[in-house]
Amino acid sequence: MMTSHKTALLLGIGLLAGCTPNEPPVRTTTEFIDNPMLLEAAMVRCQQNREESRYDQECINARAAVQRIQVEEEDTRREELEARSERKRAALRRTQQATAEARRRAEEAERLRKEAEYLAQFGVLPPTDDPDESESLPEGNLPMAVIPEPAAQDEAGSAYGDAVLPTDGGNAPSAEQVPEEEATDDR
Repeated sequence: MMTSHKTALLLGIGLLAGCTPNEPPVRTTTEFIDNPMLLEAAMVRCQQNREESRYDQECINARAAVQRIQVEEEDTRREELEARSERKRAALRRTQQATAEARRRAEEAERLRKEAEYLAQFGVLPPTDDPDESESLPEGNLPMAVIPEPAAQDEAGSAYGDAVLPTDGGNAPSAEQVPEEEATDDR
């Protein structure tokens, strides 16, 4: 009899244990991260009963998953912003370098223009990189210096006072003095 009671008791306990609903295992943070729909459902359930779900392990894991996802999104966004900033800095550097190069070229061209203008006063062609180019310049492009014709000198000296103009074709007055005898006779 004892055995039949024990057997019946064990059968009853087994039936009761089989009838109790099995709760699903608590989902981990990784499961929530991998399945966004599951995470959203858990967050909705946890938000409805905040007081009861405050210490529920599944709600704690869902909140931790949300925080990890936010951190990952912030890191991704920061990387994108840094990449965009680097592209903008590189473009700005290229623009500044191009501006500096253009300024340098303009200054060099202006310097060469002034140098050619100065040399043209003396009938000197500006230097070129191509030696054949200077020989092939058309007549109209040759720089020419204007040399005035020497003024007619009378016995008293030149038309420019006591300075004597050279007769060798140059246009610069020389420092030669008219002898004093000639200068005093005219006065």
